[in-house]
Amino acid sequence: MKTVATIEACCPPLLAAPLDDTEADELAAAFKALADPVRLRLLSLIAAAPDGTACSCDLEEPVGKSQPTVSHHLSLLAEAGLITKEKVGRWVNCTVVPERLAQLRAVLDT
Repeated sequence: MKTVATIEACCPPLLAAPLDDTEADELAAAFKALADPVRLRLLSLIAAAPDGTACSCDLEEPVGKSQPTVSHHLSLLAEAGLITKEKVGRWVNCTVVPERLAQLRAVLDT
């Protein structure tokens, strides 16, 4: 027990409190979505677009994937809360959710 007290005295905790089950599940889903290189690239393309919004029609060529594959990856990013999707005719406008990225960044900064 003396070792634990010594560690606590010299090293402040990284988190204010441990994650609860819901927080852990939500973060795991987001990190799982980002663990795929295609989805990570799609998110970076959307984030780098003007106003953080990009048409799905502009995302196929840069990642070298078909429209159905890009659509599938975008749906997974949306399910993880990383982007929102708005249908415009045949295509979908995708927008980054900055608050969600800030939440992930905060966890990684600890």
